[in-house]
Amino acid sequence: MLVAGALYLASVYVVFRYKSSRSALFVILGATVVFRLFFLPLSPTLSEDVYRYQWEGRVVRDHMNPYTVYPAMPALNWAQNPQHPIETGKNTPTLYPPVSEITFSWVRTVAGYKRLFTALDLATVALLLFILFAADRPLQHVLIYAWNPAVLIAFSLSGHNDSLAILTLLAGAFFIIIGGRRVLSIGFLALSALSKLFPALLLPAFLSRTRWAYAGIFGGVILLGYLPFLGAGGRLFSGLSNFTAEWEGNDSLHRLFLAAGNSTRQAQLVAGILLILLIAYVLKARMDIFRAGLTVLAGLLFLSSNAFPWYFTWIVPFLCFCPSPGLLLLTVTSVLGYSPVIAYAAGGPFSNSSLMQILEYLPVFALLGYEVARHFQHRQAE
Repeated sequence: MLVAGALYLASVYVVFRYKSSRSALFVILGATVVFRLFFLPLSPTLSEDVYRYQWEGRVVRDHMNPYTVYPAMPALNWAQNPQHPIETGKNTPTLYPPVSEITFSWVRTVAGYKRLFTALDLATVALLLFILFAADRPLQHVLIYAWNPAVLIAFSLSGHNDSLAILTLLAGAFFIIIGGRRVLSIGFLALSALSKLFPALLLPAFLSRTRWAYAGIFGGVILLGYLPFLGAGGRLFSGLSNFTAEWEGNDSLHRLFLAAGNSTRQAQLVAGILLILLIAYVLKARMDIFRAGLTVLAGLLFLSSNAFPWYFTWIVPFLCFCPSPGLLLLTVTSVLGYSPVIAYAAGGPFSNSSLMQILEYLPVFALLGYEVARHFQHRQAE
């Protein structure tokens, strides 16, 4: 995977360094499809999430509230996949928002989830082409997303549902840059947040480019999405609360906060304050929507207690417009975050390797530090 990542970075360099013809775009798009067709038939050996989607889909189709039930309940053994019974998080209700839950109920097989979320991934490639054209950028820059190994592994191999949130988030950004579609922009942002919660952090950046009063539209769509599940009452976010409090995986700055002697609560408080300050900086700097999205989501990934490798797909579309070398490298080294799966598959504990995390993050932080230093040097020179 790292070798593929090195070839990917070389391809990105060629696309940005040299002016290419229209035929190059056809090669890029043809390979985009071939890469995904290669991974689709393979078993999702790097993540068990797709089996959780299958379980929750069965529960929702049976008209049960996924925010009040969990896989370890004896009465729900019928919803398990006998070949892959759920072990991870089996005592935790769902943490996925309503649009994802509804989407899970549409599909019945693991192969079906892989096909669905790969189709949404390909739709993202198509939408990126429209946005690049509207922003007057070279269409060949779509390669950054279309050939990214983290993206291929997350959707075509593992069948993660993040492609749904990415597609709707990009649709919201598209309606901002073409102008005159502000309500649609906020509506798609809300749909994205109802698919996976992370896009909600971009609400201030979107409102600053539309109208702050449109926060009511965002809130109304969110409420409408949760309406069918409000019977869960206080348990509506219990799964998310358990995940935040008990899980820690492949984290970087958050782990350093813990190493400094802070408790988990203190580390999360520090991370939360820093994230708020980052969002405030993005608003003050008046960044365009792509740079704002890249900055906020990269900050979230660095500060979060959980930064699983497929989470890094969130920033890849924005790199088509703001190609940071450090963050491009991160999307390649993030595959090292899959290393705990090896021991886990052999029957051992799912634990992070300090060596792997150093190899994953240290070169990235060094390169990002160099980028920041060069940025300030240029500003001083001006």
